[in-house]
Amino acid sequence: MAIIRKKIPPKYFNLIKSGKKKFELRLAEFKIKEGDILILREWDSKKKEYTGREIRKRARYILKFKLNDFGQEEEIRKKGLYVIQF
Repeated sequence: MAIIRKKIPPKYFNLIKSGKKKFELRLAEFKIKEGDILILREWDSKKKEYTGREIRKRARYILKFKLNDFGQEEEIRKKGLYVIQF
C-alpha cells in the first residue's frame, strides 16, 4: 500500500469533505493502485501555500484511459468529458 500526497484547491477539498464529491480526476503522472491512500492537501493558490487541512481517502477503483482508447480523440478534444458520479 502506497501513500500519495496531492494538492487540491479549496473548492474541491470542501466538496470531498462534505461527502458530495466522491471521485477525483487526475493526470496519470503517478502510480496508484486499489488500496493505496490518497492524501489530498488543501492548497491556497493565491498565497502559494498549504492551508494545513488534508483528507485521506483509500483508492477503491481506478480507471485509467487515453483520449483515443474509444476512437474518439477528436470529439473529446472538441467537447470534453464528463465524470459522472452515481
